[in-house]
Amino acid sequence: MSMPLGVQLYSVRDYASKDFVATLKKIAEIGFKYVEPAGFFNLTPAEFVKVCNDLGLKICSSHSPWVRSPDNLGEAMDIAGVLGLKTIVCGWTPKEFQDIDSIKATAECVSKMQQTLAANGFTLFQHNHFWEFERIDGRLKYEIFRELCPEVKYELDCFWSTNKGTEDPVEMLKLFEKDTILLHMKDGVCKQAAENAGMKDGLLDMKIDLLPLGKGTLPIKQLVETAPNAQAVIVELDYCESVEMYQALTESYNFMVSNGIAE
Repeated sequence: MSMPLGVQLYSVRDYASKDFVATLKKIAEIGFKYVEPAGFFNLTPAEFVKVCNDLGLKICSSHSPWVRSPDNLGEAMDIAGVLGLKTIVCGWTPKEFQDIDSIKATAECVSKMQQTLAANGFTLFQHNHFWEFERIDGRLKYEIFRELCPEVKYELDCFWSTNKGTEDPVEMLKLFEKDTILLHMKDGVCKQAAENAGMKDGLLDMKIDLLPLGKGTLPIKQLVETAPNAQAVIVELDYCESVEMYQALTESYNFMVSNGIAE
């Protein structure tokens, strides 16, 4: 059975900043049935829901707001309620995963947030980049974190789980599959990322070119088959310099659907 297919709207942020409604219409025209917002631009969350309903788009999850401390959990739960979601996302910079002490502190924070959210009927899930899949004394940082914070769920970004081309993404997914509720899928030449991705001004600085799904080296079909219990696979292209973004998303959608990987 193929998996529901969504798109992370961070991919189209440049278009959304100019006309979010027109952007959502274009996403629906491409064929996507699910969206994951990352900001609401000129819309309120309630207005966003109405536009999505009118276009036949379902909200599979949200990256707004992105919680990093217990301080904004109330806001996060309120917005999730408007969006009709029972999931809330967190994520971290390299600083929070730089050594054992920082991983312990991050896990403690996440555990506190998870307990509060669970008591209110919400599931906390975490989105990764590549630094969580670096190693300390041969051990994956994310495995160390997981031992300290066993209740959190995962939205596994399969491309970044290669840690800039040094890890096998299928093996990484197998490690976290039972707690993975969503998959993020981008494509590119994984090995190329080794010296070409980092952080700048607190944001991911991409010097590699991400590609439409199916055009890179990520084993996408095998990855989706490895996580049959995930609720959806979500296309996210942080950047795509070689192909215009709507075209890249169209090619990604067609690849996933024509190969029977997603609905």
